[in-house]
Amino acid sequence: MGTELSRGGIGALRSRQEDVELLSGTRRFVDDLVFPGTAFMRVVRSPVASGQLEPLDLAEVRRMPGVILAADAVSDPDLRIVVPAPIVAGADVVPKGIPTLAAGRVRFVGEPVAVIVATSRRAAEDAADLVYPVIETDAGVYTLDDAMARRRLVHDDLSDNILARWSSEVGGVDTALRMAHRLVSVELSLPRLVAVPMEPRGCVATADPSTGRLTLYASAQDPHRPKQQLAAALNLSPADVRVVVPAVGGAFGSKGAIAPEHVLAVLLSKRLGCPVKWIEDRSENFLGAYQGRGMQAKVTMGFDPDASLTVLTAEIEADMGAYLYQSTPVPAITAATLMGGVYSLSTARVEMVGLATNRVPTGPYRGAGRPEATYFVERTLDVAARELGLHPMELRRRNLISEGQFPYKTVTGLTYDSGRYGSALDRLEARMGRSVAVAAEHQDVVLGRGCAMYIERAAPGGWESAGAILAEDGRVVLRSGASDHGQGHATSLAQIVVSTLGIPFDQVLVQQGDSDYGDGVGTFGSRSMALGGEAARLAARGLGAKLLELCATLLEADVRDLVNAGDHIFVRGSLGSRVRLSELTRLARNEGILGPSELVSFATRSQVTGPVFPYGAYGAEVALDPETGVVRVRKIIAIDDAGTIINPLLAEGQVMGSTLQGVGSALFEQVIVDEVGQPLTTSLMTYLVPTAPEADYELDSSFLETPTPLTHLGAKGIGESGTIGALAAVSNAVANALWQLGVTGVVHPPFSPDSIWTTIKRSRQAIAGGDD
Repeated sequence: MGTELSRGGIGALRSRQEDVELLSGTRRFVDDLVFPGTAFMRVVRSPVASGQLEPLDLAEVRRMPGVILAADAVSDPDLRIVVPAPIVAGADVVPKGIPTLAAGRVRFVGEPVAVIVATSRRAAEDAADLVYPVIETDAGVYTLDDAMARRRLVHDDLSDNILARWSSEVGGVDTALRMAHRLVSVELSLPRLVAVPMEPRGCVATADPSTGRLTLYASAQDPHRPKQQLAAALNLSPADVRVVVPAVGGAFGSKGAIAPEHVLAVLLSKRLGCPVKWIEDRSENFLGAYQGRGMQAKVTMGFDPDASLTVLTAEIEADMGAYLYQSTPVPAITAATLMGGVYSLSTARVEMVGLATNRVPTGPYRGAGRPEATYFVERTLDVAARELGLHPMELRRRNLISEGQFPYKTVTGLTYDSGRYGSALDRLEARMGRSVAVAAEHQDVVLGRGCAMYIERAAPGGWESAGAILAEDGRVVLRSGASDHGQGHATSLAQIVVSTLGIPFDQVLVQQGDSDYGDGVGTFGSRSMALGGEAARLAARGLGAKLLELCATLLEADVRDLVNAGDHIFVRGSLGSRVRLSELTRLARNEGILGPSELVSFATRSQVTGPVFPYGAYGAEVALDPETGVVRVRKIIAIDDAGTIINPLLAEGQVMGSTLQGVGSALFEQVIVDEVGQPLTTSLMTYLVPTAPEADYELDSSFLETPTPLTHLGAKGIGESGTIGALAAVSNAVANALWQLGVTGVVHPPFSPDSIWTTIKRSRQAIAGGDD
């Protein structure tokens, strides 16, 4: 059927069609779902990070009004399920999956130790307040250095605190290090972050008493991974599990793996024979939801006399927390595989160890390893540029992978599909050259400028599903394995169908978020347009071919003589021989071509031979007040190449949102625990996220479009770009401002006023002491 660009199709700037329902409050989130006879679940969490847990006395709790069940792992061992740890190809992973309830020991503040079910949410909360865990506390492991030292073990049955390993070595690394004209080594670290979605986690679990089939309504990134993980945890056939994802108030990676609380809710619903609802509050989200980042690295780069990068080594240590979610090792492994950046390099050694600590587990947070790798590589390059006496852009330009080198196999085994890295850097340099910072409010404010290149591994998983159906009213229904939680999939996927079939935009209905629609993978890792979009294109094309065949039969014409006119199909040269899509199903049934309730449909999968690699070049301008330590971002320049852009307006929105998160991780955000592992950042009063006043910088955003050759659509992904590029660019800009003040050492994010002021003060004291 028609493949021409239709109005509202690929490339059109169309507002999100789902926003009307969101803004009017008509879309339903998990907590809006009401089922008759629903019971409410509350989890009691450990108040300490490490210690021996005594069996709980729940007698008084069970007598509380409205309480249906109160249990811990001792009184009800059937409720303690260990969600299986992941198996990651190419990595060594210790099978320490996360349990639904602690047994014997607690290993992080916030670990579930008991569960309450009551007839109302308030009754469950009141009952939970009467549970007082008795825990004999002991010394825990709270830092990466403690974990490596092995003075204490998080898990007594292990000989060390290592939960995951990954490594790669190519070329004669030791020889290259000895032969290098100049070696530059930098030690860098990034703190843990909280995703802070607008809607915390939650679910409603139901069980069909007649069939035993379980249905989980969950605030999740997609229905497919939770379905598979739930079936594996409970040893069920996937056919006996259904997961439905309604409207979702944000995720940023934190709702990808199934939560142990979801498994508990399913177990309790099955046992009690009623729906069980669990809705997390904000404090619980800070304590119990997996967190992001938490890595440190020692990076060494070797250069020849012409400043060409000849060798790289990286030793990465990642804080994985007390247990492993299915996705916990992914960010650290991703970071390790991307340590080559966008640079031509043939010799490297990269090692990653994932370490257990007495802290809540980690997992993907927007970027999921890409921001860490970019920060490690790009900060080291800036330090190297200063030592080599080169402009940071010039050092990068000398080492970029050229267009003629694609497909390019990296030192860590990845194959980059396509790119124009030099063009991105040239555009960034031109825009930064024209950029003029606003005059400083005070004469002593120092202006800093920094740049960074980034590369992103996108579209993991290799495939996605889609099905296209012609409804009886003539609309095309697209059922996608990708699942929206704020990205605007209903609009972007519809635009792909519009361009493929040539039908009007309002004639397309996108359905998603239900595992019963068919197998799928889901939304994460910037894969939805690259894989979900390609699947939508294939499904629409397949449906179009079936519609033409059907019309050929009805019109007694050759398929080659048919013309698609959007909402109808006609025979070329015969204006009277036409079939409207709104009539096609009825006519086909009348002729006996379709059964009485049969619809025309086509389901398929996209298949991609490897991941795709969006990339970009970012610049930042900051103003630093040395008297207060306050850093203010004045401007972000974003040059992103995500291949084919389906909707430039929505792509721009993704850049805007992700860039602000990148700025937040650079300047404000950090999870802090004290010396006994007690979290000190447990609310939005103590954990700082950027708001409107912090978003007052100018954003100069533009796109290159270098389609991936791996799909016909050519899309790569744009959802995580700003969190990757902005963090490194702002960090380099802050370092540039500090260098002007005489600070030459490395300062780690977040660049809070107290850390910047203290750094400047110590530097001045050191200079003064040296003068004496």
